[in-house]
Amino acid sequence: MVERILLVEDDPRLADMLSEYLGQAGYRTVVAPLGATALEQLSGTEYDAVVLDLMLPDMDGLDVCRQLRIRSDTPVLMLTGRGDAIDRIVGLELGADDYLPKPFQPRELLARLRAILRRRVHGPASPGQSLHFGRLEIDLGARAVRIDGVQRDLTGYQFDLLAALAHKAGRVLSRDALMDLVKGERLDAFDRSIDVHMSRIRAAIEDDPKKPRRVITVRGAGYVFAKVQD
Repeated sequence: MVERILLVEDDPRLADMLSEYLGQAGYRTVVAPLGATALEQLSGTEYDAVVLDLMLPDMDGLDVCRQLRIRSDTPVLMLTGRGDAIDRIVGLELGADDYLPKPFQPRELLARLRAILRRRVHGPASPGQSLHFGRLEIDLGARAVRIDGVQRDLTGYQFDLLAALAHKAGRVLSRDALMDLVKGERLDAFDRSIDVHMSRIRAAIEDDPKKPRRVITVRGAGYVFAKVQD
């Protein structure tokens, strides 16, 4: 089955180039030049992933991401201007799965897109299994996280990070080790996007995200999942 990609990009030359490149890689790409057009497409058609430029003529790409997340968990790869650290952080907090600064090589976009789609389809989890830690349930088959039976919202990447930590509960995992476990694309050593994802995970599963009991930061080393049986 051919995977469908919605490319939200108002630059016609870039959109045509990426559409052709992704088409050669085996994807079916639909271009939406406006945020409103993208939201209309997403309300009537199911896509496997969205490549979203944050600089759109009719609305902020972050608003598109926010509205998309209300209705869907479709993976989102943001395209951002170089050096826009705030946009990247806000985008990740809104539920984007990854980002790519402009300018970029089409090959890198393809690699990141494949990583997102691979996590969505496969993930690091074993289907049909669930992990239980007191009130917290990590349903690996359904790729769902629940507290007291109530599902909590996480992106695909955030679910995979939590599952990777839970599988190795009690062990400290560095950022590099976590990216290896979730088959993520390596970012530069100073990138802190994984910390943003961890803050979103805490917001979803901790009673008090400012005083986490499950996902603990080990300063200078990484993160550890504590086996809390509350």
